[in-house]
Amino acid sequence: MPKPASNPTGSKLIDGAVVRHESPRGARLLDKAFAMAFKGLVYAQIWEDPVADMAALEIGPESRVITIASGGCNALSYLTADPAAITCVDLNTAHIALNKLKHAAVRHLSHYADLRRFIAEADHPGNLEIYRDRLAPHLDEATRRYWEGRDLVGRRRIKAFTRGIYRQGLLGNFIGLAHRLARLYKIDPGEILGAGSLEDQRRVFDERFAPIFERKLVRWLTNHPASLFGLGIPPAQYDALAGGHRMADVLRARLEKLACHFPVNDNYFAWQAFGRGYGRGAAAPLPPYLQAGNLPLVRARLDRLEVRHANFTQVLAESAEASLDRYILLDAQDWMTDAQLTELWSQITRTARPGARVLFRTAAEPSLLPGRVPAAILDRWDYRTAESHAATKADRSSIYGGVHLYVLKD
Repeated sequence: MPKPASNPTGSKLIDGAVVRHESPRGARLLDKAFAMAFKGLVYAQIWEDPVADMAALEIGPESRVITIASGGCNALSYLTADPAAITCVDLNTAHIALNKLKHAAVRHLSHYADLRRFIAEADHPGNLEIYRDRLAPHLDEATRRYWEGRDLVGRRRIKAFTRGIYRQGLLGNFIGLAHRLARLYKIDPGEILGAGSLEDQRRVFDERFAPIFERKLVRWLTNHPASLFGLGIPPAQYDALAGGHRMADVLRARLEKLACHFPVNDNYFAWQAFGRGYGRGAAAPLPPYLQAGNLPLVRARLDRLEVRHANFTQVLAESAEASLDRYILLDAQDWMTDAQLTELWSQITRTARPGARVLFRTAAEPSLLPGRVPAAILDRWDYRTAESHAATKADRSSIYGGVHLYVLKD
């Protein structure tokens, strides 16, 4: 087994993943600007559908999962499928701290109402007391230091849970700007959440939202890669997302799926996008781990989760051969060079157990691996076309062009 490398700082991890050093100077500057933006909190909630993931991955009691952590919701939700172990890996210091705080809340807030107030609603003044008295004593020093530290305007970071954590971070602020832009055109984004049927959702979208994307200001704004930093889309991913089309048209199509293809009363991603938080009613949709019926199972299995502040490929390099069988890469490969993809898939293949499954998303529709990962590696994997299409269709977050599933051949 390779000797573990020294643990670089979060900034170096992100720079190493994002900045394309072989690119022209202008592209490198854009990459560095994105890397700087990505070093704070990006996603308070992960934007990949765990229900679609679990169906495609067929997670079961023998599954040993490794996933990019992001906002932490999916790893916690995977516990409902009863895997043997989950390793959560992330480059971002803020995401690591958020994952550990959510884990502490699940473990130590024994009354569902308290957990829902702290994590799901996440905007009560009393959450500061909950943190101080019931969560902070159970956190490691680095996590406490993060949440009790100050943000760029001097506020203690933990106070984000008294103002609405889902309105914070890079994506939360981006959605807030989108809401302000909508109001500039006299549109209330929350209107769609009151629709009583898919037909009503379609009518609201066609009448109210679709015309925005023909506005000159919107077309001009979305024509610049930096304008989508708030979506967590680096410059390397911008062209793949556009796919040769006008970016405003691409974004309209993705928003149309979110607004029209799934009932809003069963899609918490729609509530986050159009309402800037989860719904408050007892029947409002929530991620699996936050649903009252699932909480006892999630809490009982919480010790199966490990959180690592590291590079995904490096964690695999430190793992034993044939030791894992479920890999969730989110959309991270869209950022990678051919050399990075080859190194990643070499380690995935080395560590994969029989029947291993790899799931990832791409900004564009096709899989990005053919022609970029050597055939000697990729030929050991079976691309599941039908299952990939089904997972793409089922993904309620609706922001990705494709969800892709590869299964290790016998």
